[in-house]
Amino acid sequence: MGSLWEYANPAAFARMVSKVLPLLSCAALACLAAGLVWGFFFTPDDYRQGATVKIIYLHVPAAMVAINAWLMMLAASLVWLIRRHHVSALAARAAAPVGLVMTLIGLATGAIWGQPMWGSWWEWDPRLTAFLILCLFYLGYIALWQAVEDPDTAADLTSVLCLVGSVFAILSRYAVNFWNQGLHQGASVMRVGAVTGSDTEEKVSNIFFAPLAVSMAGFVLLFLALVLLRTRTEIYRRRLRAIEARERMA
Repeated sequence: MGSLWEYANPAAFARMVSKVLPLLSCAALACLAAGLVWGFFFTPDDYRQGATVKIIYLHVPAAMVAINAWLMMLAASLVWLIRRHHVSALAARAAAPVGLVMTLIGLATGAIWGQPMWGSWWEWDPRLTAFLILCLFYLGYIALWQAVEDPDTAADLTSVLCLVGSVFAILSRYAVNFWNQGLHQGASVMRVGAVTGSDTEEKVSNIFFAPLAVSMAGFVLLFLALVLLRTRTEIYRRRLRAIEARERMA
């Protein structure tokens, strides 16, 4: 079995993506279709939230992927800063637009969910505020890649930005634990059981958790498929620019 570091070679990485991408894409689409159809059409309304609760099958997976996408970018950025592997920098760049879309889905579905629950489309809740700032960091990260011409310099600067933005990715996940006055409920997805206790201690009922888990798996697989596809595209794009540069010099 070869080392994981062999895929730091762009050609080896591109070959690997060509092999796994079809299977990964099919698995993502299957999980998304099963989870969303199961959740939206074959689960009952919640006894308090009614049909509004079904937005959980979009909101929770999207928010989860948005936060963890930034942490994946952080890991890739650290690999670039320490090992100077170009594939890791390109993977971080490739993940950013996907993470941004997931963040926007999380914000939009959260507003739709929050309006009937809180009576407001938006509240400056610690978790919501940290999540909004994370969205701005995504925008800044993408803009910085576009603004700097030299790819290695851009990778260095965006890696530093990624380190700073990771604070808000972590706050988006754990803000409820730090500030008890927030409106957003605490962790409930991994605490399966009856819905009991206060808002910050609620658990996801088993009947909602099963399709939610399938939907979450679909979002994760979709994220991986898109990142692999975009990373391979970035490799080909860089290779094409190198060929064009050689031709101009010839």
